[in-house]
Amino acid sequence: MSALVSADQLADRAVGPGAPAILDVRWNLAEGADRRSYQQGHLPGAVFVDLDQELSDPPGERGRHPLPRPERFGAAMRAAGVSLNRGVVVYDAASSLAAARAWWLLRYFGHADVAVLDGGLAAWVAAGYPLERGEPPVPEPGDFVARPGGMPVVGAEQVLALAADGVLIDARAEQRFRGEIEPVDSVAGHIPGARNRPTQANGAPFRAASELRDAFAALGVRPGVPVAVYCGSGVTAAHEVLALELAGYGAALYPGSWSEWIRDPERPVARGE
Repeated sequence: MSALVSADQLADRAVGPGAPAILDVRWNLAEGADRRSYQQGHLPGAVFVDLDQELSDPPGERGRHPLPRPERFGAAMRAAGVSLNRGVVVYDAASSLAAARAWWLLRYFGHADVAVLDGGLAAWVAAGYPLERGEPPVPEPGDFVARPGGMPVVGAEQVLALAADGVLIDARAEQRFRGEIEPVDSVAGHIPGARNRPTQANGAPFRAASELRDAFAALGVRPGVPVAVYCGSGVTAAHEVLALELAGYGAALYPGSWSEWIRDPERPVARGE
């Protein structure tokens, strides 16, 4: 399975032998996990996954959405019916920002066959496919065991050097990057040397691979140059990693992102462009 799947492609393989596990990851920064919308309508057979509770550890020194520990993540995925020999499709309302977090985590913890429904639930509905309401039957438990290391990461101690020797991308909105506003975290600004590309610029559905490639090339991304991405708390940065993959580039994620960076007052902060 490629990193993206269309509504038509998913509909063709959503039932019968070889059907993937489908995870609904609807979430937004203001209200968190959106189980209510899931109950009002979701893809047939989809299991709801709570980004705050199952795709993150509790907030703390590692940031607002620390990577879940392997035992926590593995248990959540097994309960959702995820197995290593079965493909997985993840989706959210439309933007794929939350879905990309699930995609990245599954890849990071060792699942090789994961795709994001491009355009999310909105694309499924626009294509004329049906929804289910309420809670689906409890899925048969999967056998997925989380083993970290499937995707590259960088820590706070590495990002300044990477910004100097490669490309460090800040995936937040332009105003937050410049430090003009900061609606979530206690300090405004960005990591020195970072370059800004808001995740929204990647499109929903995603832009064509050639467009993404040109956009990232304008930031200095090219073969052989190390690339890492961060955002506010490591959630939407996964969307940027996915966009980079679609463009043909590998990139590391800084999981703690800005919310971890600013916990140490000795770390430098830049503002402006």
